[in-house]
Amino acid sequence: MLLDAVFFLIRALLDLLWWAVLLAAIVQTLIAFNVLDTRNRVVWTVADFLYRVTEPLFRRVRNFLPNLGAVDLSPLIVLLLITAAVLVVNALQRYMILSGLYF
Repeated sequence: MLLDAVFFLIRALLDLLWWAVLLAAIVQTLIAFNVLDTRNRVVWTVADFLYRVTEPLFRRVRNFLPNLGAVDLSPLIVLLLITAAVLVVNALQRYMILSGLYF
């Protein structure tokens, strides 16, 4: 029972982070093409929140990527890493169930 809640919370947090990264990439692109105006208070608030949540992850990935100019692949890499983390969590839960450690 307790392990069910722990695995659920881990997967839920990873899912929320996945959506935050996707939304941040979309909002950054729309701002770059002047579709969204950051002088609008709601747009600025949402963009600032997404920036604060995702930028630490993006920055760490950008340190390992070569400079590609205007192309930023860090959101794609972060999404792949989050998906890999979800797969690892699922495999760990499955391993614990099959080995009898999960009760």
